[in-house]
Formats: sequence, structure tokens, C-alpha cells
Amino acid sequence: MPQIDDSRHQTFPKLDSAQIERLAAFGRRRRTAPGEILIEVGSSVKHFFVLIEGSIEIVSPTGGVEIPIVTHEPGEFTGELDVLLGRKALVRGRTPVASEILELDRSALGQIVQTDPELSEIFLRAFVLRRSYLITNSLGGVVLVGSSHSAGTLRLRAFLTRNGHPHAYVDVERAEGMQDLLDHFAIKVTDVPVLICGETVLRNPTNAEAANCLGFNSGIDDTSVHDLIVVGAGPAGLAAAVYAASEGLNVMVLESSAPGGQAGSSSRIENYLGFPTGVTGQELGARAFIQAQKFGANVAIARVAASLKCAHQPFAIELADGGVVEGNAIVVATGAEYRRLPLPNLAKFEGSGVYYGAGFIEAQFCKDEEIAIVGGGNSAGQAAVFLSMHAKHVHLLVRGPGLADSMSRYLIRRIEECPTITLRPFTQIEALEGDEHLERIRWRKSQTGLSEVRDIRHVFLMTGASPNTDWLNGCVALDDNHFIKTGSDLQPEDLGAAKWPLRRNPYLLETSLPRVFAVGDVRSGSVKRVASAVGEGSIAIQLVHKVLAE
Repeated sequence: MPQIDDSRHQTFPKLDSAQIERLAAFGRRRRTAPGEILIEVGSSVKHFFVLIEGSIEIVSPTGGVEIPIVTHEPGEFTGELDVLLGRKALVRGRTPVASEILELDRSALGQIVQTDPELSEIFLRAFVLRRSYLITNSLGGVVLVGSSHSAGTLRLRAFLTRNGHPHAYVDVERAEGMQDLLDHFAIKVTDVPVLICGETVLRNPTNAEAANCLGFNSGIDDTSVHDLIVVGAGPAGLAAAVYAASEGLNVMVLESSAPGGQAGSSSRIENYLGFPTGVTGQELGARAFIQAQKFGANVAIARVAASLKCAHQPFAIELADGGVVEGNAIVVATGAEYRRLPLPNLAKFEGSGVYYGAGFIEAQFCKDEEIAIVGGGNSAGQAAVFLSMHAKHVHLLVRGPGLADSMSRYLIRRIEECPTITLRPFTQIEALEGDEHLERIRWRKSQTGLSEVRDIRHVFLMTGASPNTDWLNGCVALDDNHFIKTGSDLQPEDLGAAKWPLRRNPYLLETSLPRVFAVGDVRSGSVKRVASAVGEGSIAIQLVHKVLAE
């Protein structure tokens, strides 16, 4: 049985009589029979329970065996993030003896966390700590079977990790007794990666298929017309969702992968206001995600916007899975992706030697190896500093003469002072070589024209930015680099071509299409910093209120 640490009083707090009395107004008291199941693994969580008398056992069924987690005492309550998110239960809960409980549904919980600050803090802290406990101990019944040489495995590990979903990872090339598990589920080695959730086995699933199996979006209703649709759950999109939902708007957020966006893959952000010791991108994204859920925003994971239908209102966004969501206003926060190098075999090595993020999963691959990072911005600098703690040596390749024009000074100093990082100016990769996995690279010094081959098996590409705007279907004006033009950047010819229908000019962050706003990295002329993105997301909501009132 995994041990609960000294934070048990926060992870499993006891409510006093006054707090229980306040909750009683939102639920109903009832008696339970000995052995009655209150929560079942894999079922949608629609209720949570406060124990009045008796006990509630919480266990994790794994491999036919129940692993005890906790036995609740009177005054304690069930649930973790699954009850807040409306997802499938990861544990089983039952009353081993006849007990009395207070039963509350999810809608009551939503009302409580928005109106009762004391209980809100108790519940949210406990839910987050409980989810952290499940993650740390790989509880919840989800198993990912994969290979360190598989791009699909890396994708799914990152998807599960960044979405904070507990799972056990089994490497087919390293784990003992692996064949028994493969035989039990009739899995061939060629099927990996394989995601096992309960008795469902998915062979190399897409992120959307994994999200569906795990019930990520089971509590979300996307059939109504929303006041606001936010496309993208990076810092800008989550900020917009938090402010919009907290101010009473009906908000739907569409996120293609995981909360946090590109910033979510940052190993540590140290210049974000209020975090003097730094914060990981994943932690920042997770906190903002929970905050948005707290205020009632619906955040749909692995729902990809495929096209915008802008001819009529309400606006309609067609999704890659065939669904459609409608809204009276839209905030576009789809960000930008790192540019791909013009190398003929690049796609072959993406995920198996070439990476676009530098998190803890990627760091495991780099232990005691030489690696290369391409890029001169803050993301590349953060990656270099972080990976230098794992890799044997880090080569930082930049096309220009140095880092002064593109990187924060504090990162430059750390790079200069780190003996295991070598800055290589005027250097570009010109070839990738290997069979199934990247084995070596060739770079060239532009000043001398000389090339060099190095046995480097891991390359991180963090250069330039390509905005995610293809799905907009020409509905809004773009600049020459396909970023979205907004506000005063929209010239008369832009508005003329868009047939701008209003007497007023576009608001600060408004596009050439009324009621559609752009924030964060996807916006032309934006400052590529997390704090700026958060600011734009919050400012946009004040403007959304204006256009909805017109």
C-alpha cells in the first residue's frame, strides 16, 4: 500500500459541523448498506459524498487486486479532480459497513466552489493533492505500453502527463514479464504504443481516441450556443476562459492537446510575475486549467478546430472529429508552432530523435548523452539549462552571432557559466542520419563553410514560429507571415476587403471579423512572453462584453 505523506490533513481534511451544515443545503442525507458501491472505476463521476457516520473505503483495482488508498472517517469527503471535471472515476469507493452519507451532485459542487471561499479552498486543495498522489503512485488502472524508440509512445506519454492523468508506463524493451501482459491482451510488439484503460485496449490511438477512452470530455455539453468559444488553452486562452467564466459568460474552450500550449512544455519559467523560484509550464497550465473549471468554463481536450464558418451568426466551428460547436463570440488563442527545418528526412525522426519540447519525459532520453538544441530564444535557453542537468553535453546552435538580441539576459548568463553547454553561433544543421532512430547529425558553420558530423541522437528544434491559422478559412485578415491582424494594425484596405459592417473601428484585439478576437502568439505583433499572453487574454474579455452588448 502506498503511503500518504505528512500532508494527510490537507489531502483528506475533516469538515467541522458548521461546514457540513452549509453543505447539507445542497445535498441529501441517506443511509448506505454494507458493501454498497458509491464510486466505480470507469463510470462518470456525478456525485461526491461527505461521510456522516461509518466509513468509506477508497481502493484502486489493479490487475485483479484492490490496492487500498484511504478509509474515510466521519467528516471526510470523497472525490478528486474527476468530480470537478466530470470525468470517469479512477478509483472505487464503497461503505464496508452500514453508514450515513451526505450526497451532493457535481452542479452543487460547482456552486459551492464559486460561492463559498472557505470550502472552495478545502475542496480544490484536497482534489489536487489526491490527483498528485494517484499520479505519483501510478494508480488509476491506466497502462501505456510503449517503446522509447516510438514517436507514438512519446506523443501519448506527453499527452497523459501534460493532462495530469495517472498512468503506469511499461517499456516493452525493458520490463520483465512483459510478454505475459502482451499475451493477456493479445498485443503484438508491432502494435505499440498500446493504451489500456480498464478492459479497453487501444493500439496506437490518436490523442482524441485516448481522450475519449479516458472520459476527458464526458461532462461537457457542446450542443448549446455558447456566449464565447476560446480556441486554444495556452496561457492566453486559459486567461480568457478564467475571466470570461468568472464574469458569468457561458464559455467553451477547445484544446487540441493539453492545457498550457507551447508554454506548457517549458521546463521552468523564471521571469513570470509572482513566481520568484520559477514555475514549470505544465504546473502553470494545470493551475490555470483548474481555475477555469472552478468558475464553470468547459474545457474540451483533444477537440481540434478544423474550420471556422463565419458567414452567419452564431459562429460555427467544425471540429476534426466531425462535431460542431457554436458561439456568439470567439477568442482565437491557437498560438504558434516551432518551424520545421528544411531537411528531407525530418519527419522520419520526429519523436524518435527530433523533438519540439523539452520536458521531463524528453530529459530521460538524454541522460549521459550529447544533444543539440537549435534556437536562440528563451524557450531554447530554458531547454539548454534544464537538459544540461541530464545530458552529458549540450550544443546550442544559432544561425546568428549570439543570443543577445533574442534571449533574456539571466538565461544567457546561465548558459555562459555552464561548463556542459557550448554555444555554436553561425551554425545550422544540414543533415540527419540514422535508421529507425536518429544516430548522427551534420552541421555547417556558415562563416567558414566547414561541415562536421557528430554522433548526436537527440535534437531539439526551437526556432522561429508558424502560427496556427489555417483553420480560419480566410475569415480574418492575416499579415504576410500568416499571423492575425487586429485593432489598429488593420488597414482600411483590410477592412474593405473584409467588408467590415460596423460604423466603429475594430477594438484593440478584434480581428477584421466583428466579435472575433485574437490573443497571444497567434496575433500579429504580439510580445512572445507568457505574461503578455495572459494579459491579452484577460483584456479581450472586457471587449467581448462590449460586442455582446451591441
